[in-house]
Amino acid sequence: MTIEKNNIAEKFLLDIHTHSLINGHAYGTIHEMAYAAKEKGLELLGISEHGPGIPGTCEPIYFSNLAMAPRKLYGVNIMYGCEINVLNDGTLSLQKYLDCLDYAIVGIHSMYYENAGIEKNTENVISCMKNEKVFFVSHPDDDHTPLNYERLVLAAKKNHVALELNNSSLIKQDQRWNCVENYKKMLSLCQQFEVPVIVNSDAHAPEYVGRFSEAIELLTEMGFNQNLLLNTSIEKFKKFINA
Repeated sequence: MTIEKNNIAEKFLLDIHTHSLINGHAYGTIHEMAYAAKEKGLELLGISEHGPGIPGTCEPIYFSNLAMAPRKLYGVNIMYGCEINVLNDGTLSLQKYLDCLDYAIVGIHSMYYENAGIEKNTENVISCMKNEKVFFVSHPDDDHTPLNYERLVLAAKKNHVALELNNSSLIKQDQRWNCVENYKKMLSLCQQFEVPVIVNSDAHAPEYVGRFSEAIELLTEMGFNQNLLLNTSIEKFKKFINA
């Protein structure tokens, strides 16, 4: 079933890549982010603060205490992950507290990663995919650190990982080199090889929670198969992360 722009937005029930004030460069509390999710009609919100290496982010001990964090606010279910940096040796910037997370997202951040070329960059991301807590790759879209998309998609299929379509990247295309063309390439391969995709806002402030409009426009243009999207079913999402 391909996406129809008129009704897909209301079928998006979750946004699991967002950042709160704890993150050091975001602008809403967890309660404010949850209230914004409620206002957008979301049923599940994921708070996934940056892991070590991003200036200003929380100390790793924050993740060790997530058992005390609220699990439901304003009727919205809350889950907790971490957006962990891919390092140049193919390892993760957060290791010790992975078992405390509901899920892990891995991604390259150029402020903490030196471009190693398309094949080595891809190899490093794939290496991080192999951790059993990693279920998502964030914003694989920027030619500052280019990727081999066929290798990436096939590895995602093999390692039970979903690739992210990041709405924030589409908002700030001037900062994300060739992101639209890269997403078109990635999404076409995901359709070809039936690899799941997760659409996230990457919100750093409450008003961006659940903003998917730019991503939906791209998915609609491509006639993307909505059965490959994890956003349309809480049950499908939780099953995917073995929750």
